[in-house]
Amino acid sequence: MHSSISGSNGKMFDLNDIALFVQVVRCGSFAEAARHAGMPPNTVSRRIQQLEARLGTRLLQRSTRKLSLTPAGQDFHERCAGGIDGLIEAGQALMLGSREPSGRVRVAAPADIFDFFPMEWITYFLQAYPRVQLEFVLSDARADLIAEQIDIAFRGGPLPDSGYVGRQLVRTLGDNLVASPAYLAEHGVPATLADLGQYDCLAPAQPGGRARWRLHGPQGAEEVQVSGRFKANTAQALRKAAVAGLGIALLPHMMVLPDIQAERLVTVLPQYQQMSHGLSVLYPSRRHLPAAVSAFIDFVVERLGEVSGDVAGR
Repeated sequence: MHSSISGSNGKMFDLNDIALFVQVVRCGSFAEAARHAGMPPNTVSRRIQQLEARLGTRLLQRSTRKLSLTPAGQDFHERCAGGIDGLIEAGQALMLGSREPSGRVRVAAPADIFDFFPMEWITYFLQAYPRVQLEFVLSDARADLIAEQIDIAFRGGPLPDSGYVGRQLVRTLGDNLVASPAYLAEHGVPATLADLGQYDCLAPAQPGGRARWRLHGPQGAEEVQVSGRFKANTAQALRKAAVAGLGIALLPHMMVLPDIQAERLVTVLPQYQQMSHGLSVLYPSRRHLPAAVSAFIDFVVERLGEVSGDVAGR
C-alpha cells in the first residue's frame, strides 16, 4: 500500500520514498538501508532517483566510499526527518497502546563526559525508561550527526551555525585556577596574576612551550604567559596532574568541584576566572523529536541544571 501527497506543482510524492530517503541518510549507504527495509539495494537506489526526479534536484552525492547530502538534501532531510519519525512514533504508540519512550538513542559526547555526568544518572534514566537503549559515542572530535547517525550531541564552547537545533544545558560558567594543597604548601600561594609566570602551570602544549591565559578579574580582562614541565591535550589529564601536585591548572568549575569539596584541590586567585561557554546539546531535527530522544534531553537538562545551580550558588 502506497501513501502519497500532492505538491503545489501537482506532482505526487510517495511518503514511502521520503521515509526511505531518511533511512538512507541515517544508514549512510543504500545497502544498509536496503537491509533495514528488506529490499534489494538497486530498488532503494532507483526509488531515491525517482524522488529526486520528482523534486527536480539532487539530494545525495554518490561516491565509491560513501554517500553525502547535497545542500538541498540537507534541507530536505531536516524538514522531513522529524515528520517521518513522528509518523512512525504515532504508529508505534497506537500498536503499543502507550506513548512510553522507546528505542535507541545514539549520543555523541566528549571522551571525559562521565567524569562530570555520573553513571548513576544513566542507571536512573534507564530504570525510569525500560524500553530505551542508550549508545554513547565518546570522542573529543566533533561528530557528524548525519553521517554517524547521532540523535544527540553534547558540545562545549560556542555553537557554530550548523543548521542543527542547539539547546543550552549549562549556562556560561567560569573556569577556575586550582592546585593541590601539597603543591601550594611547597611552592607558596601566588598573590597576583603576574606571579603565575613563576609557577609550574598545567596547560595544553603550545608552539614555543608557553601558553597564554586570558582571565577576567577585578580590573577586567588580563593576560598572563605561563609555562610548566607537564602538558596534556585533555582537561581530564590536566585535572589529574593538578591533583597529583604537578602545578596550577585552569579548569572548568564543574569538573573540579568534587575535588574542591574533597579538598584534593583548592582555588587559587579566586577573583580571576576564564569565562567558558557552558555546555549545549545539538540534535538534527527541528520538530517531532522521538519520545526517547526528548525524554533524555529533558532528563539531562534537569540533572545538569541542578549541578550548575549548585555551582552558581557557590
